Amino acid sequence: MWEYVNRFTTFTNYVHKVYGVHKGEVYSLPINLATINQFFRANMTPGEAQALIQEQAGELAGTDPQNLNDKGIQLIGRPLYEAFIKHYTGKQWQTDPKDLPAGIISRLPVRYNYDNRYFNDKYEGLPTNGYTAWIEKMAEHPNIEVRLNTDFFDESHEYSKDKVVGNIPVIYTGPVDRYFDYAEGDLSWRTIDFEEEVLDVGDFQGTSVVNYNDADVPYTRIIEPRHFHPEREYQNEKTVIMREFSRAAEKGDEPYYPINTAADRERLLKYRDLAAAEKDVLFGGRLGTYKYLDMHMAIGSALTMFENQIRPHFEGGEKLESGGVDA
Repeated sequence: MWEYVNRFTTFTNYVHKVYGVHKGEVYSLPINLATINQFFRANMTPGEAQALIQEQAGELAGTDPQNLNDKGIQLIGRPLYEAFIKHYTGKQWQTDPKDLPAGIISRLPVRYNYDNRYFNDKYEGLPTNGYTAWIEKMAEHPNIEVRLNTDFFDESHEYSKDKVVGNIPVIYTGPVDRYFDYAEGDLSWRTIDFEEEVLDVGDFQGTSVVNYNDADVPYTRIIEPRHFHPEREYQNEKTVIMREFSRAAEKGDEPYYPINTAADRERLLKYRDLAAAEKDVLFGGRLGTYKYLDMHMAIGSALTMFENQIRPHFEGGEKLESGGVDA
């Protein structure tokens, strides 16, 4: 996969790191030994820190958590959960964690060392000239035509859903419920509102992302894009920041994340059957499959679909098995 994406772009050596503000103090995230020692005003060894977290998590040991709040306490103990997870999660989902299902989280990462890299992947970086240049390079082929500002559901043009489905193979990566005109009901999505501000300072926060973990701050985090590409030259007098506000998506919004409640999963089963019954339509991506996919997962899924279905169809005439929506 890494070799594939490097056909279209080079990558910087950017390493993603996130910090969080709690009660006016800045901590490194994900929770690591530095976070733990700073929070408890201690100088614990890895073993001592692990023993403390196990002791605090024991508050709900042996119970079957029925909500995210109790699951979080059972995983990492009440003090760290309430400081760094509870209110941030509540803002993300716009729901009290006591009203969220426990199944949303299976684990909360705690590192008993001083590694504060957000990801542990073998390869990490950002496309040197940005994502737009990357996608433009991928589309640079005589057999590829890109149509912008073309609504798949607008029947007035030749590439609309009504005119192409059943006549040519289609790969659909928009919201699966929208494809079927919400026939089985709306799936729940989260969206993000960005509040952009230009400030008369050269550097606002010294890093790309700072989470705001407390309930009294309405936004989830502040992004300062200049820190994604420190190798570039920027003005020293101004910087751009973006505050993120998470909320439930409504019709007309750009959906970002599947919420995936029990009711959503029931609807998705019905959409899965509808998708499988379509003629030569493959559903992909985060929106088309109603899955939370990180970038490497989305790319891997697309390459797998190509090798297993698309290539055999066009090169060997094999029948396309419509679908791709797994409930």
